[in-house]
Amino acid sequence: MTEKIGPMIHKYIQNGVHMLLDVNSGIINVIDAVTYDILDTYTGHNKEAVYTALAGRYGREELTEAMAELDELIRAEMLFAPMCEAFEVVADEKPVVKSLCLNIAHDCNLACKYCFASQGDYGGVKRELMPFEVAKRAVDFLIANSGSRQHLEIDFFGGEPLLNWDVVRQTVEYAEEQAKKNNKIMKMTMTTNGVLLNQDKIDYLNDHNMSMVLSLDGREAVHNAMRPVANSGAASYNIIAKNLVNAVKQRNGLEYYVRGTFTHKNLDFVEDVKSLSDLGFEHLSMEPVVGAEGDYVLREEDWPTLSAEYEKLADLYLERQAEGWGERFNFFHFRMDLYRGPCMAKRLRGCGAGHEYMAVVPNGDIYPCHQFVGKDGYVIGTVWEGITNTDIPTQFRNTHVFTKPTCAKCWAKFFCSGGCHANNLSLGGNLETPYEFGCRLQKKRIECAIMIQAKMDEMGLDGSVPVAKNCKD
Repeated sequence: MTEKIGPMIHKYIQNGVHMLLDVNSGIINVIDAVTYDILDTYTGHNKEAVYTALAGRYGREELTEAMAELDELIRAEMLFAPMCEAFEVVADEKPVVKSLCLNIAHDCNLACKYCFASQGDYGGVKRELMPFEVAKRAVDFLIANSGSRQHLEIDFFGGEPLLNWDVVRQTVEYAEEQAKKNNKIMKMTMTTNGVLLNQDKIDYLNDHNMSMVLSLDGREAVHNAMRPVANSGAASYNIIAKNLVNAVKQRNGLEYYVRGTFTHKNLDFVEDVKSLSDLGFEHLSMEPVVGAEGDYVLREEDWPTLSAEYEKLADLYLERQAEGWGERFNFFHFRMDLYRGPCMAKRLRGCGAGHEYMAVVPNGDIYPCHQFVGKDGYVIGTVWEGITNTDIPTQFRNTHVFTKPTCAKCWAKFFCSGGCHANNLSLGGNLETPYEFGCRLQKKRIECAIMIQAKMDEMGLDGSVPVAKNCKD
């Protein structure tokens, strides 16, 4: 495996900063213009070629000095580094189930136009709520298949999970009880549109230290255009914004993200990020819509605008950090943990869909992840029988950045981990072919994040990812 992956670098200029990433080591350097130009030619063994290529632009002495500095990095394996053999070890590790997505409600009180779950029924799957018995068996399945893994995760998902609130509560308490009995630490998350997020529910989520993923698309007009109330088509922004503001004010350090979606209709999504920030939300995410058809899908002609918009957002992020905003302005895609993570397994495979992460639907069927629900041929088992179709988990586990030809040659592979399996299948055509437009967006975000880290280091500010108070694994 590693013999096929040679040394690789990526360099780019953003915000006047010349950035250099050594892909295999993960080392990032801010370099000067002469070094940047040298690396168009230099491989560590061809000084004369550099002298020839740049003779008209730089003096020989300047080039020699710069290459000597590069040689020091090469000797330290911080530039043109070989592939670490540990990746081969990780690739062969035996899997354990670490995380479950419980589709606790296949129904929704909104009718979001871009919803991959078709407003809750997942493209024709029966609208129903998960019985507690199914949720209970799902918890048992997770614990039984987690091996020695201590930290486990459950995400209450839908549709809209608050439509099945009584079962959510029963499941939370059962999961807590079973975690204690089995020496596990259970992190639980509620993903909700917020329509039904009243004070009693807020208190319960806080009391049980649950994380929250809250959906709001930004400006009122943008949100209402894409996220109307189901059946009536009424605007949903005012009630959702009110509920989310109330919930976030009471988090008191507990983990949350407010997540928006941008489409072809709001390419100026920085304004939506600002709108969310103006409401008092500190931890933000703005995700690109994914889809193949519809007037809202992103198009090739949108790329220059989107690229410039991410740079605009990066500038805003730096401006606010320089002003002392700190954690009051935390944009998810710009807070990459460049120093501590992610672990090797995630660098290879990302979310672990189909072998470490799975989704359970109301009837007890198990899918590789929530985005495969309703797709023919992707049921891999049930909460009663366990995994009965081992072919798909094996296929998903054996598909990683080294098995994808495009990814193996890409500088960003250890940041994006080869992209989303579901998006690759639906828009790339197969597991091994990434969704190309999504790749470009991801790489732009990564470049922005790296540049931000460099500029914050220059300003003497800590840009590393904080560890949430309720998340220590």
